[in-house]
Amino acid sequence: MVRITVEMVRNKAEHHDRLLGPLEEISLHQENIEKIEFIQDWCPKLKILLMQSNLIAKIENLNKLKNLTYLNLALNNIEIIENLERCESLQKLDLTLNFIGEIVSVENLVDNYNLENLYLTGNPCTDYDNYRDFVIGTLPQLTSLDGRDIERSHRIKALQNLKIIRSDILFEQENYRHQRRKQKSRLERDISEKWENEYKDMDPDERNKKFWAEKCEHAPEVRYEIERMRQLKLKSYEPEKKEEKRQYKFFASDGRPFNINQAKIDFTFNDSEPDKYILDLAVYKYLDTSLVDVDVQPNYVRVMVKGKIFQLHLPEEIDTTNSTAQRSQITGHLLVSMPKAKAVIQKPITSKIKSMKTAQLITDHTPKDCENGTGQSKREYLEIGPADKVLDFTKLTKAAAKPDYINPRFQRGEKMPSPDFVDNPEVPDLI
Repeated sequence: MVRITVEMVRNKAEHHDRLLGPLEEISLHQENIEKIEFIQDWCPKLKILLMQSNLIAKIENLNKLKNLTYLNLALNNIEIIENLERCESLQKLDLTLNFIGEIVSVENLVDNYNLENLYLTGNPCTDYDNYRDFVIGTLPQLTSLDGRDIERSHRIKALQNLKIIRSDILFEQENYRHQRRKQKSRLERDISEKWENEYKDMDPDERNKKFWAEKCEHAPEVRYEIERMRQLKLKSYEPEKKEEKRQYKFFASDGRPFNINQAKIDFTFNDSEPDKYILDLAVYKYLDTSLVDVDVQPNYVRVMVKGKIFQLHLPEEIDTTNSTAQRSQITGHLLVSMPKAKAVIQKPITSKIKSMKTAQLITDHTPKDCENGTGQSKREYLEIGPADKVLDFTKLTKAAAKPDYINPRFQRGEKMPSPDFVDNPEVPDLI
């Protein structure tokens, strides 16, 4: 269904600089419009409205157009004349080649006292006996009907026999209603069966050729079907639109890498090991390795598989220099190993504890940092090697054991000098 839009109306108002408020004339013909709407609100000053060759089925939404003088609704699907009572300025109404069978509906134009020209040519009502006399007698303000001037003698004759003519018109109108109901149900059924059975699997060109070769009735349903076939024919001539390739964005506005799997390849990401990440990408088995490109960055890994993107955001920075990529010759899988940049490598310490012999070293002067809270000195243990290596104290020199002269300061418990030591009395003692 084609609806009236603001852009459509503006395009038709180019000579008014696309302004709708002051617009006085507009042509919306051959637009496949099915409903009159919005025009009376957008163009309140409209005087001429041309909407011929559409698919309008009802006259409506024109009551606010007080300045409208010419309305053309020829070649539409209108069946009743209605909703024009408030268009006081209407002078010319063209309803040629519609489906008006309700001829009594012309009585709705009695209040349009400015109406002078009415066109009903090609409507079913024109086949009624005394159709012209009925319209002339019902609408005394007319000066022309279907392009023919109304003589005074014709008007007098129509007014004299109006009651008799009206009764005959009502009878013919009732017969038309009955036939129209039967025609509508039959056409709807036939059209539905054709599309379900014949047209469903038929080639578009053959279907179009068969449709236009068949004889058709003059009815609103057929006109809808004609327009439908016309649109299908135009659509078949249009070149096929190529699907636009999607443009992938690798990074968000804040620089964070996106996760992308354009190639739709299965993969597993192992982050259970403390020092590295392992990506197992199920690359196609028989794909040449030259078509696979691996790019490892500190916070993401990107693999191009035959021009298609696989990108994965890593939760932690990695060491790109020590990263490796290997591909299996059997399965075709790609294995990317990426060590973590801040990983702490812990090696297990395994050492055998050998039996050691310790000796207690006791010093006369204990530093403050070696004292415990009670003021007692702590014991320090010195490793001196295995138990089989025992010092031989008998090999110490006798001079060191008992010197001839003992300095008084050595008597205070200070360390004894070596045998070659010569004491100089002029040198003061060390403090």
